[in-house]
Amino acid sequence: MQAKNQNVKDVKRAHKILGYDLLVDDNRIVILGDEKLAIIGVQNISATESIFPNNNNLTKAIKGTDEATVKLLLSHDPTHWDMEVNSKFPDIDVMFSGHTHGLQLGIEISDKTYSPAQWSYKQWAGLYQKREQQLYVNRGFGYLGYPGRVGMPPEITIFKLART
Repeated sequence: MQAKNQNVKDVKRAHKILGYDLLVDDNRIVILGDEKLAIIGVQNISATESIFPNNNNLTKAIKGTDEATVKLLLSHDPTHWDMEVNSKFPDIDVMFSGHTHGLQLGIEISDKTYSPAQWSYKQWAGLYQKREQQLYVNRGFGYLGYPGRVGMPPEITIFKLART
């Protein structure tokens, strides 16, 4: 456990050296004209906590965002959306997630994509909506275990914020 904790500290220090602003149960307010945009980030929050421990505090992370026009949440595991975000934080507009990698395996038929990931994750790739909230699950560009992908190409997504 001590080695794992040290690894987390080392990763955080490396990101700081690289100039990244890690949002560890925290937020940043970006002012765009006369509007405030909240970017909220949490540590891992997962409905499958036996596999991936929950080191998180979304209540802490969202503090100070009441006046934000739009709230964007960065949360690694998409199971967090159904577990907590929809039921307790309806003012979060969009949650961005990853984690699944589409299991690095899939097949596309017409406009449908199938992957074994769909048996483990209700939301595993792409855009989902429930009431006024949205979730986007990115397939990522890395891998876990097998160093490759079959029918599940890597993904880097660019979002353009626009007023409606």
